[in-house]
Amino acid sequence: MKKVLKIIGKVILVLLLVLAVFLIIMTIYNQIMLRKNQELYNTPLGQLVEVDGHNMSVYTEGEGEHTIVFLSGWGTSSPILDFKALYSRLSDENRIVVVERFGYGFSDVVEGDRDMDTILRQDREALENAGIEAPYVLCAHSMSGYEATLWAQKYPDEVEAIVGLDMCTPNCEDEETAQKEEKLLKLAIGINKFEKVTGLLRIGSLDQSGTLTKEEDKLFTEICCRKLLNESVITEGDVKNTIAVNRELNAAPLPSVPMLLYISPDSTEFDENWEKGSQAMTDASENGILTELDCGHYVHDFEYERIAKEMKEFLK
Repeated sequence: MKKVLKIIGKVILVLLLVLAVFLIIMTIYNQIMLRKNQELYNTPLGQLVEVDGHNMSVYTEGEGEHTIVFLSGWGTSSPILDFKALYSRLSDENRIVVVERFGYGFSDVVEGDRDMDTILRQDREALENAGIEAPYVLCAHSMSGYEATLWAQKYPDEVEAIVGLDMCTPNCEDEETAQKEEKLLKLAIGINKFEKVTGLLRIGSLDQSGTLTKEEDKLFTEICCRKLLNESVITEGDVKNTIAVNRELNAAPLPSVPMLLYISPDSTEFDENWEKGSQAMTDASENGILTELDCGHYVHDFEYERIAKEMKEFLK
């Protein structure tokens, strides 16, 4: 029995050594690739505009009667590339815009407040500085649903409609749930930071839609290896900001602008309030449509064909 245990112990030790060597090699390789591809990252896909003394990235494509502004979910390192599968199917009839908040994509990482009122002010200023005038169709994924709702409450003349891509809504989760999630969030941040530092993010493709070119997929990886969960993003996701914006949103009536909302079973199974919150938004809308899709939380990476078609019909 002792012999067997010794053999098992040696096998485990060897496996741990192999794993350690692999991680060291991946970490060195990651640093080499970061330096090698620096110029690739230094060439923004859109334009950089100054907001609060820093650069924010704004990407535009296409022309048309409607201006669709895409707002990414929390932690999406490259909004421009993440949304491409969807907006590339809309830009033949509409002007599409992707605003990359501070800490995302080609925008600067900044210090300071990252509450939703600050984010909304900065995004509006970025659009103004880029010469993109309202009204907008706000196409919001996940946490950006808070921003879209706040935008429609505070500046209703600027919001033509809201398209929700499994977006957060007022009361989609209660304060107790949000506080419980904070521990899980910290664990997820730790794991993702480990993957970022060691270069494990470079293993396989990060393109969930499977529609990016080889060059775009490479750029997506480079952006993630640089921007994933930086301090701007982590501060933005603080549970205190989530609780604060929910309280602010609930202090005013829900927007009545037309809405096309999509929800995913990934979210409804996680919290029963998710569907209730989306239904409440739909009911308050002048022309609300709520659809549950059978796919993951990044609905625009899985059902981009269907969503693009239905968005065009909705906007007409």
